[in-house]
Amino acid sequence: MILLRIAAVAAAIALAACSGSPPTPPVNYQPLNYSYLPPITLKVATVNVQNDYVPDPGAATLIGEDPEPPATALQGVATQRLVANGTPGTATFTIENASIEETNGNLIGTLTARLDVISADGRRNGFTEASVTHTQTAPDPDAAPADVQAALYDMTKQLMDAMNVQMQYQIQRNLSDWVVYAPNAAAAPLASSPAANGAIVATPLPSTAVIPGAPPAAPVAPAAPVAPAQPGAPLPLGSGILGTLPVNPPAPAESQ
Repeated sequence: MILLRIAAVAAAIALAACSGSPPTPPVNYQPLNYSYLPPITLKVATVNVQNDYVPDPGAATLIGEDPEPPATALQGVATQRLVANGTPGTATFTIENASIEETNGNLIGTLTARLDVISADGRRNGFTEASVTHTQTAPDPDAAPADVQAALYDMTKQLMDAMNVQMQYQIQRNLSDWVVYAPNAAAAPLASSPAANGAIVATPLPSTAVIPGAPPAAPVAPAAPVAPAQPGAPLPLGSGILGTLPVNPPAPAESQ
């Protein structure tokens, strides 16, 4: 179990300190940053981000070893991507679950978040929820502390990549009237430069808007990636990420 290994590692570090052995220098993990993705601009004056997830003691110990705890990463992406345009009203992004647990030799991570929109007169006008899970093999019981941290950091990254897709999809599907879209729906998709750099690449999600009497739109060939989105740039109509998102609502994402 990872929790037992963490306790053993702490004891080994204390013993090494007593014997004068130099500690292994820690790896410098960079905070996950998704600011290059297009912001999701909402028709509200304020966007609040709050974390309601309280892990149990076992999960708290495991998450404490993660260089980028899932709740911290999710708070960061919500702050980076959810933008208010000044229209009266409030949006509240609530983290309901941001857990990583070890079960039967596997690490299982779950992210669940909810977005509520409240009008200026205090009425709740809409909400949506996004949830993703990811499972991967836990490190061996005798794995080095650096390997444990690397596995937990990778878990958080996988969860966040999936949540960026699911969150944007659910907002566009269930709160489309509260989203500010770019005036040019046919604009080229926003993307990071080559996908080989490990970044999430934006591709277009076909718009569901229908103009009465208009003929069906002809198929559009995928556009080539362009430069990263500029801070504050509006979300292109129907923009998606990590490939073209499905037309039918997806079940909570799960990867392995």
